[in-house]
Parts: sequence; structure tokens; C-alpha cells
Amino acid sequence: MKNSIKFGILLLGIMLCLTTPLRAEELEYKMEIGGMVGGSYYLGDANFSKLFKETNIMGGVIARYNFNPRMAIKGNLSVAGISGTTAGSEYKIPGDNIEFSRTLYDLGAQFEYNFFAYGTGGGYKRTYKLVPYIFGGLGLTFAPEPAEHVFTGNVPIGLGVKYKFAPRFNLGCELSFRFSFSDELDVDKKAGTTLNDPLGIKSSGLKNKDSYSFLTIFLTYDMFPKYRKCNN
Repeated sequence: MKNSIKFGILLLGIMLCLTTPLRAEELEYKMEIGGMVGGSYYLGDANFSKLFKETNIMGGVIARYNFNPRMAIKGNLSVAGISGTTAGSEYKIPGDNIEFSRTLYDLGAQFEYNFFAYGTGGGYKRTYKLVPYIFGGLGLTFAPEPAEHVFTGNVPIGLGVKYKFAPRFNLGCELSFRFSFSDELDVDKKAGTTLNDPLGIKSSGLKNKDSYSFLTIFLTYDMFPKYRKCNN
């Protein structure tokens, strides 16, 4: 009789576990998808060190796969404007003042690491709704006309902060630096080849190459829930 009662209680517990839906704030999700918007600026022969100089508009889409509350991999497809001028530069470049402006496309993937476990802030896992993170990865840069097409690789690194303001919505801000393998991003029809190695200093790797940066705000939506196993 006692064994029958225990079996009945166990069976009832399993049925409740299988039939009772989990609340949204108790679920974890495999992926996020959303968009971002912000500003972009360039560092190169026309701007060696001034952050946010000649800031342009950028936008894009992002997708993030969450391995666990601490680690994720993110993909992005972005379009951004970059521009620059040698006017007022502290470095003397041969010739008259040079200006350029062009559009580039950025496709990349980055590994993210959260300093704290990210989640709804509830449950036994001690997650936090607001967390800072760092990231790094690899990417591709394509800059079409008004000059010769430039297709090159880049190395993105950066940091950010994200906030889960609702069970399935994430809001964040991110600053990233994209170090390209090309010295021709700052060339258009007006600038010609003048800004392509204007000092005649040859180099390899990332040295003396052009780079650009994004400061973005993003909004993502959680998808594909990870259902917890019944532990009763």
C-alpha cells in the first residue's frame, strides 16, 4: 500500500512537471536576433588618433547564439559611412588638404564573454539583468565605389553592456574597433591614391593600416527556448 502511494505521488509529480508550462522569466533561450544603430568613424592616414572625429551614421542586424549565461557567439552585418580630412592635422602630409568619404559593409563574428552570468535575475542560477562584456573575433570589410573596390579582412575587438529589460528583450550599448588589413579605405575619386601610404612607409600586418569604429545601441529578441528537465 505504501509503495503504491509513493508511486502515485511520483507519477503525479512527473505529470505536473510535464504539463505545467514554465514561466517566461524561468526560461533560457538559445538565440537572439535584432538590430543596431549608431555612429561610425575612421582612424588612418587622415585621422591618426582622434576618437569620434567625422562621425557618420551606421546600422545593421545581429544574431547571437548563447552557449550559457557567460559565453556567446555573435554575428553581424552592418553598413556604415566613414570620412576624413587632413585639414588641421597635427601630422604634416605632403600636398594640399585631402578629404574623402565612402560607405563600407562589415560582416563578422565575435566571441563574447560576460563578466557576470546574464539572465532574468531570478531563479537558482544567480543571474544578473545588467552585465558588462568583452568580445573579439574576425570579420570582412567591403568598400565599393567611389574608388576601386576594397575587399579585406578585419579584426574586431570591443566591450559593451547589455540589459534584459523584459523576459525576452535585450537592450545594449557597444563600442568596437575594427582593425583592417588594408590601407585603402580612406581613398575615393577625389583623394585618388594620395592617402594610400602618403608617407611612403611600407609595412605589413595591421601596422599602418586603416581601421574604423562603431558605437552602437542594439535591441534583440530571444528565440528558441531551452526547456529545463524535470528533476522531481
